[in-house]
This record gives sequence, C-alpha cells and structure tokens, in this order.
Amino acid sequence: MAEVPNLEGTAAQEAGIEGSDRKDIPPGARVRTSEWEGTFEALSARDSSEGLGPADLEALGEAAWWLSHLSECTSARERAVAAYVADGQSPQAAVVALRLFYTFSVRGESAIATGWLRRATRLLEREPEGVEHGQLALAEARVARARGDADRELSCAERAIALGHRFGDPDLVALGQYIEGRLLVRRGEVFDGMATLDEAMLSATQGELGPMATGQVYCNVIAACQELGDLPRAAEWTEALRGWCESQPVSVFPGLCHVHRAEVMRLRGAWDEAEREALHASEDLHEAMPAFASEALYQLGEVQRQRGELDAAELTFRRASDFGREPQPGLALVRLARGKADAAAASVRRALAQESNRLMRARLLAAQVEMAIVGDDLAAARGAAGELAEIASAYGSVALDAAAALAQGRVELAGGEASAALGSLARAWELWQAADCPFEAAETRRVLGLACRAVGDADGAELALSSALAAFERLGAKAEAGRTAELLGTGRSVAGLTSREVEVLRLVAAGKSNREIAAELYLSVKTVARHLSNIFCKIDVSSRSAATAFAYEHGVIDQA
Repeated sequence: MAEVPNLEGTAAQEAGIEGSDRKDIPPGARVRTSEWEGTFEALSARDSSEGLGPADLEALGEAAWWLSHLSECTSARERAVAAYVADGQSPQAAVVALRLFYTFSVRGESAIATGWLRRATRLLEREPEGVEHGQLALAEARVARARGDADRELSCAERAIALGHRFGDPDLVALGQYIEGRLLVRRGEVFDGMATLDEAMLSATQGELGPMATGQVYCNVIAACQELGDLPRAAEWTEALRGWCESQPVSVFPGLCHVHRAEVMRLRGAWDEAEREALHASEDLHEAMPAFASEALYQLGEVQRQRGELDAAELTFRRASDFGREPQPGLALVRLARGKADAAAASVRRALAQESNRLMRARLLAAQVEMAIVGDDLAAARGAAGELAEIASAYGSVALDAAAALAQGRVELAGGEASAALGSLARAWELWQAADCPFEAAETRRVLGLACRAVGDADGAELALSSALAAFERLGAKAEAGRTAELLGTGRSVAGLTSREVEVLRLVAAGKSNREIAAELYLSVKTVARHLSNIFCKIDVSSRSAATAFAYEHGVIDQA
C-alpha cells in the first residue's frame, strides 16, 4: 500500500474523526463527562498497579479520547492493538488500529497513519467478512478522497453501506451515506445527494447511532450545506449540533461545533459572536485537529477583513495557512483592499490552478472577478463570471446564484453596460437578502448604486448608496462604510462633469492612483483613464495636481 497522502488538508471539510462507535455503547447514548472521568481514573489506577487486558486498554483509550487526553489515548490504543494481537483477536485489533489511523491522519502525521492503516488491512486479510471490513472501507474512502479519486471513494462508501445493512450496523450505513451524499452533491446531483445526507442525518437525530457516528454525521452534513451555499439549512443543523454537543463530554466535538457556528454567524452579520466561536474553536482544536483549527482561523480572518481590520486579518490568514488551510481568497482580498491588485490576482490564479472542486472554485472565482476588473483584464473577469454562472446553474443554491449575479453585474458595469448591470445587481441583492447575508447584500447594493448613477438615475443611486451605508454601519464595517460615504458625497455636478467624473476627480484629489480608483469604483483602469482625460478637458487642466487644486477650489473634497 502506498503512503497515505497528507490528510490534514481534507479534515476541515470532512470530519473523519474516528471509526464507528464501540458496540458496548448503546446507539444514541449520551455519556456524561463524569462517567468518562470515572472510567479513565479507575482504569489508569488499575493499569498502574496490575496492568490491563486488551478490552480494558481499548476502554481506557476511548475514555481518554473523549476527555481530550490525546497522548494517553494514543498510548492506550497502541497497547490495546498489541494485546489483542497477542490474544489472537485480529478483528478487534484491526478496529483499534483504524482508530489510530484516524487520530494520526487528522493531525497531519501521514506516515504514521499509513502504518496503522496497513496494519489494520493485514489483520483483516484472512478474517471472515464482518463489520470491521466496513470500517476499513470507510478509512479507504478517506484515503481515496485525499488522492482526489472520487470513483474509488464512492465505491468504498457503497461497500460500507452494504456491509452495514448486511450486519445490522446503523453506524456503518450512516457514515457511508454521508460520504455518498457529499460526492453526489459535488457531481451536481444535488437532489439525490441532499436526500442521502438527510437520511443519514435522520439516523443521527433519531438516536439510532452511537455518539461518535452521531457527531461525524452532524459535522459532515453541515459542512456539505456550507460548501453548497445552502445557508438556511446549514444554520438549522448547526443549532441542532450545538444542542447535541452541549450534551456530550468535553472532547473535540464542541470545538467542531464552534467552527460551524463561526461561519454561520459571520455570514449572518453577527461578527462579535462569530469571533468568539472562532477563537474557542482554534484554541480547542489546534493540537487534536489542526485542520479544523485552521478553518476557525480563516473565519476569524474574514470577520476582521470585513470589519476593515486589515493588519489583523492578514496575520490571522497567515496563521490559518500555517495550520494547513488555503488562505485564499481571504488574503488576496486583503491585498486588493490595500491596492495590491496584481499580487492579489496572482494568488487567486495560483489557488484556482490547484483547485478542482467546483464548489470551492466558486469562492475563488467571485474574488477573481473583482481583481481582474481592477487589473483592467475584462476578458479574465468575463471568463471567471461565466464559470461561476455555470457552477451556480449546476448546483442551484441561493448563495451561489447570488454570487454569480453579482459577478455578472460587476462585469457589465465595468464594461460600460450599466443598464444590463442594473438587472443583474438587483437580482443579486434580492438573493443575498433571501440568504440572510447582510454584508454581501450591502456590498451588492453599493455596486447597484453606482450602476444607477451611471445611467443618470441620481435618486436611485442615492437610495441604494444610503441603504448600503446604513447596513455597513450597523455591521461595524468601518472601512466599507467610509468608502460608501465618500461615494454618496459625489453626486452633485461640478463644472459640467458627470457624476462618475466627479467621483473620479474626488479620488484623484485624495491622492489615489488610477488602479486604486478602479478598485474603489469597480471600473477598469482604462475606463478610469478615459474619465480622467475627459475631466482634464472639461476643467481645462493638464495635470493631476491642477485637477486636485480645482477639486478643492470647487468644494469637491468637502462633499464627502
């Protein structure tokens, strides 16, 4: 068997924490922390005085895992495998070996994980087919996903489901179903995929699964909803997960709950709560599950970016990268906000070149549209918007449709098709509102205001920009509120200039370059240069310094 690829980078999107639950724990059981503590203390004491047999060593490892005593957990499980093998109990030894495979794989220790998976495979080679072979199939599905082999992953999931039905193991069935469901969604078979995920979730909510499988199903169904952009369903299941987590012992599951809530709360505009959830998660998971800690840090970076705290956001995105999370598009958007459009665009192009998952590409493509427009590459912007529209059409979620409509509106506005942009942007705004994403809705309303101004609708522009400003102020997005306030102050005509030319003149007077003005107004650099040429002609000047003096003389600066 080849070495298992580094699985850490996949963990934030698939919570393959452990295998299915021990069969001595009744399905749906909720074990109190005090019970795990009692088990851990009693078995540790016996181990020190007289030693433990293989079953008790396995139980000690289980208790240690739920209490987040990771080194004790690993040690007990390694000893349990050896003890089971010595007793000739190969199937039981294989189950514990698979537990160790998961433990090391989510910590990014791929070589060790490879060894334990190979050990489990060898131990089951000559054994009659049973539940243990289904658990091995789940582990092999995880390896196939890390390699990008979706066909192999699906085959392994289907084998686990079949063995689960054959031997009456609901954990195997549900764990295989969530893998199958996510694969179907990624292939564009959204209806069948979500139905499969809902069936797995039903088993979890009805108490048919053990605690470990319940947590895995919850986490992975929520991750699938977030990946798809089904934000209402993700929020609903996240609340259900929080209730379940609070009933469980202190383990990684509360940390995973914080990760999911951080994203939901950020998208809803509850940034203080999102920040708290992300900080809790990164602290709880940085040792046991660094990939999930990195996702929590990424969400924290997004909160900071949207607030306009660019220095803090950059640092946080870098920390997320240190833990293995791709920092794009968040870090690139920080670069763009600082006027470094070329660096931002290069980072997103690199990330797109490495990403084949269409749902993950969608987030990168939305950012690429902004950066290509600022970089005066309308062809690239149109290409990115076109691919994003294809993805949205294939998957049909509200958030994807909203992102695609906004991208299309940006391209149309930058290309001088303001009338067409009005329709795209109005649809995007309605969709973001329906998805309960206030920051994205405000951002879209601001671009809509610029489109209104471009077609001469001063009242429509004022209404849209005022609404966007109020929303940014409510959210605490200070930088975006400031940008919008500046745009609101440039509606009055001066010396025969159009409203768009006044906007450009004001930003010239503020010392901004053509590229920075393009980013501010969602225009191409060539369009900004054309506006500037018209301005020079109308006010009879030949330099930016003279234009700046004119702006101060005629009160353009004071209009903000």
